Amino acid sequence: MILNKGIVIVVVIALGAWYSVKEKKEVSELKAKKPNVILIMTDDQGYGDLACLGNPILKTPNLDKLHSESVRLTNFHVSPFCTPSRAALMTGRYPGRTGAYRTSSGRTMLHTDEKTIANVFSENGYTTGMVGKWHLGDNAPHRPQDRGFQDVTWHRCGGVGQASDYWGNDYFDDTYERNGKFEKFEGYCTDVWFKEAIDFVDKNKEEPFLLYLATNAPHGPYIVGKEWSEPYKEKADWKWGPEFYGMISNFDYNLGVLRDKLADFGIAENTILVFMTDNGTAKGGSFKGLDSEALKGYNAGMRGKKSSVYEGGHHVPFFIYWPAGGLQGGKDVDALTAHIDVLPTLADLCEIPISDSHNPDGISFKPILNNSDTTKKREHLIVQFQGGPYFDGSPKAWEHTCIMKDNWRLINGTELYDIQKDPSQRKDISSSNPKKVEDLRKLYPSFWKSVSPRMTPVSIDLGNSDENPIILCSQDWYLPKGNPPWNFNSIKKLPSVTGPWMVNVKEAGLYRITLRQLPKEVDQVIEAVRAKIQIAGNEQEIVVDPGSKGAVFELELPIGKTELITYLYTKEGKMGGAYFTEVEAL
Repeated sequence: MILNKGIVIVVVIALGAWYSVKEKKEVSELKAKKPNVILIMTDDQGYGDLACLGNPILKTPNLDKLHSESVRLTNFHVSPFCTPSRAALMTGRYPGRTGAYRTSSGRTMLHTDEKTIANVFSENGYTTGMVGKWHLGDNAPHRPQDRGFQDVTWHRCGGVGQASDYWGNDYFDDTYERNGKFEKFEGYCTDVWFKEAIDFVDKNKEEPFLLYLATNAPHGPYIVGKEWSEPYKEKADWKWGPEFYGMISNFDYNLGVLRDKLADFGIAENTILVFMTDNGTAKGGSFKGLDSEALKGYNAGMRGKKSSVYEGGHHVPFFIYWPAGGLQGGKDVDALTAHIDVLPTLADLCEIPISDSHNPDGISFKPILNNSDTTKKREHLIVQFQGGPYFDGSPKAWEHTCIMKDNWRLINGTELYDIQKDPSQRKDISSSNPKKVEDLRKLYPSFWKSVSPRMTPVSIDLGNSDENPIILCSQDWYLPKGNPPWNFNSIKKLPSVTGPWMVNVKEAGLYRITLRQLPKEVDQVIEAVRAKIQIAGNEQEIVVDPGSKGAVFELELPIGKTELITYLYTKEGKMGGAYFTEVEAL
């Protein structure tokens, strides 16, 4: 009897071990079948800034090769500006809904209840990495590592060298942030981003990964080695044209290096490779204002550039290549698609579920990638640049809008264009098509009603253990209109302006708040004789001693959301804010 029990126990243990090995093997095989994803997005490169899309000056051999091998979405749209496109890409939701719908003034951060593509993929077994430009918040809980990305190397703010970026960065041998710590790198910024991307792929090539590679190039300032810009010196004869094209040429070279490495690693076949851009061109030509056709250069025959709601501001390239999934062969798909569709599509391709609570505005375009004629497609799309290019005031219904359906474009609710017959949008045909205008206008109210309530302040954490102390920058002052000081050229002039940071005190207790006009790294004496702060119903003022490099306050703060406003006064009575303010929970 005892022997029989022993036999039963041995058999059960053996079976259990066998099933455990079998389960591990099945999980391993399942992971092995899952494709990797590399999502590449350049900054300020328009539809016409590629040779394969008709540019007669620019040379982009590696982009051309990818174009020839990919499925191309020829009617793909983003937002006309940087942060909104990134918010939509990361969440699959309209930018206004996410809270991140402008590039500064405290409106660059996602509401904390928003889930990103990194959350979706990491929760389903993927290793997630982000390299390059984020521009969805520089402080906890809004950094890429706070939003689902497990391995990050990135620069702060909207461009290398802008105010909240590391002091002294100039594209060469810069200091960037790696997983919460600043680190010095060697080389040109785009070269660094691709090297970091390749290192991430190499480290994670045995298991499925999602890599978001977002270059700051070719965004200004337009700096690149002469070996890249010189070939365009004569032909791109508008301001910054040679440098802009040189930055794209450098990107193109690095794309080729990355693709060679994917082949060397043996993962090119089962990696979904996406290339897209974040808005229309910035310097791919000279323009009259924001809404004209290109006076010089090439804009693929479209009207408008970056910041415009005309076609050239938001119609951008989108290539997707995945040999193992049949997405190859150089095929055009002309269905209306958008940045909000990318997250649902990539999740669909990777057979990853999206929770009901995520509630994306986008839809998966997976079905149309193989059969664009019989599959249900997106019926319409609304693009709105809330607040407009100059942020003249709070977002308003109908302002800076484009409603797209089929070949129609309704601009600002009044101008109508047939993009098929009039791709340059030269002739407003609204007066001869009142019924079409009426039908398109009916699509907007429900959009505005659902999006506008979410355009509310997003707070930065104080006393968050993930980032303590925290450095606040004036670019995040929440102003009613206009932009706060967001670059060092303006900050060095000590502008007479201040504004509130929207903050969330995570832990009640004693805090030290240090006011500065330039970053701590500059080690500069502040030009002030008095300093004042207002926060959580408290107001404190101190005398600034001569030679001080910061005005220091210590006070008890209650838990909860509030505003922090800083003031520095010169001996002449001039007032400005502390453009850099350090807050530490003690």
